[in-house]
Amino acid sequence: MTYRTRFDCLFCGRTHDVRGADDLEGWAWLCPECLGKAATSRFLKDRLRTGLAARAASKAAADAVGEPATQAASTAAPTAPAASVRPAAGRLVHRAFPDDWFLRRGAFERGAIHDAAWAAELDMVTRWLDSLPLTGRIEEPAAGSGFFSPLLAEKGELHASDSDGAALDLARSRLLAHRLRAHLHTADPWAAPAPGDEADGLVASFLLGRVRGAGLDPAASALARRLRPGGLLAVIELRPDPAGGPPPGAAWVFHEPSVLHAALVRAGFSDLRPTTTGRFFATLTATRS
Repeated sequence: MTYRTRFDCLFCGRTHDVRGADDLEGWAWLCPECLGKAATSRFLKDRLRTGLAARAASKAAADAVGEPATQAASTAAPTAPAASVRPAAGRLVHRAFPDDWFLRRGAFERGAIHDAAWAAELDMVTRWLDSLPLTGRIEEPAAGSGFFSPLLAEKGELHASDSDGAALDLARSRLLAHRLRAHLHTADPWAAPAPGDEADGLVASFLLGRVRGAGLDPAASALARRLRPGGLLAVIELRPDPAGGPPPGAAWVFHEPSVLHAALVRAGFSDLRPTTTGRFFATLTATRS
């Protein structure tokens, strides 16, 4: 468990800035109000115990090397997601999308009408994903903070990865809050699987938009290698709506549907079924031939 000076409370979702460099809130990732209600919830109790244990371990480690505990805690983790994988040719740097982007909170609010439309279409995406026959081993590269991970963990054996370790910490906490198990590890989303580790299903959410046109064929082939023959690919992407789009600073490519379709066919996918939610999202399923 790492220490954060700013976080979204894992119970109520509100953003909180800690008051000091060693506050328990920063270890438990709970705001003071929710931390004060720990006796009313098993989840809050578990987070409190985890925070206390992590703070104690940090202090012990700092004492062992003669450093102030607060210094060790404050440098334990970055306060903002950072790219940790050098992009290959044709691929853009990966940065995990924050929860506030999904939920249109804080800096990502666009007004009541826009936010309501966005929420409705995001709900459509979630229901579409829930309707898919994903079973067995499910891969979720670039899972980020795990917005879709609990849904996928209920369907099969989830293997979620991301190059952003801090985002995966949030995904892990989200899964724990739902009392779900998954395999989470820091990894390049384009890494080839070990022999025998091919998946039955793969969910690529907001991943292909991070690829420049010249790298689309290698990216599609990389996804195909991670699936067994007959495996199901589910793609969630952004449509080029000026009021939607990725978070500021995230480089993005809006691929024409026909171009994306052709790249997936060349990579060995068949039975492609593209759909859209209307304004903000494009979805697609395909089968690994």
